Amino acid sequence: MIYFAKWKIVMILGICALGVIFAAPNFLSSKMASQLPSWLPHKQISLGLDLQGGSHLLLEVEVDSVLKERLEALVDTMRTTLRKARIQYGGLGVNGLSASVTIKDQAGAEQARQLLKNLDSQLNVDMAENGLITLEMTEQAVRDRRTAAIEQSIEIVRRRIDETGVREPTIQRQGEDRILVQLPGVDDPERVKRLLGKTAKLSFHLVDERENPSLGSRVPPGSMLMPSADEIGSDGRARMYMLKKRVMISGDTLIDSQPSFQDNQPVVSFRFDTVGGKLFGKATTANVNKLFAIVLDGKVISAPVIREPILGGSGVISGRFTVQGAQDLALLLRAGALPAPLTILEERSVGPGLGADSVAAGKIASMVGMVLVVVFMGITYGRFGLMADVALMANIILIGAALSLLQATLTLPGIAGIVLTVGMAVDANVLVFERIREEIRAGRTPISSIDAGYSRAIKTIIDANVTTLIAAVLLYQFGSGPVRGFAVTLAIGIVTSLFTAIMLTRLMVVTWLKKSRPDTLPI
Repeated sequence: MIYFAKWKIVMILGICALGVIFAAPNFLSSKMASQLPSWLPHKQISLGLDLQGGSHLLLEVEVDSVLKERLEALVDTMRTTLRKARIQYGGLGVNGLSASVTIKDQAGAEQARQLLKNLDSQLNVDMAENGLITLEMTEQAVRDRRTAAIEQSIEIVRRRIDETGVREPTIQRQGEDRILVQLPGVDDPERVKRLLGKTAKLSFHLVDERENPSLGSRVPPGSMLMPSADEIGSDGRARMYMLKKRVMISGDTLIDSQPSFQDNQPVVSFRFDTVGGKLFGKATTANVNKLFAIVLDGKVISAPVIREPILGGSGVISGRFTVQGAQDLALLLRAGALPAPLTILEERSVGPGLGADSVAAGKIASMVGMVLVVVFMGITYGRFGLMADVALMANIILIGAALSLLQATLTLPGIAGIVLTVGMAVDANVLVFERIREEIRAGRTPISSIDAGYSRAIKTIIDANVTTLIAAVLLYQFGSGPVRGFAVTLAIGIVTSLFTAIMLTRLMVVTWLKKSRPDTLPI
């Protein structure tokens, strides 16, 4: 245990040097760290929500709306199918989580049942004696659509948050239909809530230029009433547009949108993909001089007149936008539409002042713990204790380097994990040094005592640290948020403390032993 190959010495010193290099940016300001040459590490430890302030949001995905939209689309398909087959029907509509229709001609009931059954293999079709046919989604289909809606919502939320420039957000699924969002360093949580609260479903419809029906009267088949987003009528209510139900182009085909200016007014320019561009060109060519409504989340943003065919696959959304409003709308369209609305169930905000207090308290706790450990080791084990103290400093540096390299988020429990590691880091040295003392009492020579001390203590050291490491892995696997932060710093601390105790401290002890060749050990 007292022999070191040259490659081992180079490896130990190399790891320590890399630790210093990767940890160094944390001692610089963020601005200075970003200005370092590209070939130098410049990553800093990311602080969690509780250390730098920010927002904590718990969102609920209204998955039932996805199922309802699917059934409404199914109703339109049923209507088209039955009309093509010239089957008389009535009472077509959505009832809960099923779609139903009554076939008036009993002779055509079986044909209608077979036609509707072939619409989708994930539908259960039942027919009553009175000709009532009910189509209901299978349990597997419902589960698949719920899962897809949650996963798509998480991805869209992630895109929207990334567009705002928030560093190291935490976005994860919680339970069956909830999403946990933690945004460290957010200084405008209200804007984030507005962005997440909008579904951002964009569609283009032709305006039905027949006279709008009065409130309470029947809307013509194939049309719908839609309120304006910003136009107010003479009665003080939002102006109502009568639109064709048919979606001419969907926002799903958008590939880019950017805020811009037109006639010194903020607007949003957009661009379709190849398929969307063809549909857009076809729709504008066939409807020149007609009103073309742009609908976002059930409200008409604007309804301009198509002056000429637009064949380039791009256009402009104008309205009464502010600069910030145009930027947010462009962001929403780029990120994509949510499959279902989100409801904010819980909101917590942590001020940067509280985070600064937590950091200061963590620094004090770490420094006090380190000073006490350093003093104890120096008094108890003399020169050997001072070597262990040097290894402890290296251990702290390696933890900081690992957190920077992995871009792990440091939280207040994470600081607690580091403080705990400071105490645990010298455990291995204590075991070795006490074993060396026992060997000295047994009459061994200094070299033999050190060799036996390390040889016989290493199994105990590995066993003790591996069991703690297993606990840290389980905490990370089954915990969440702050618990995971504690587990990460604890696991990193265990690995680095094993390295510094078994390798670095032993290298210092052996180097001193070979140079001084003492008759007695100062331990």
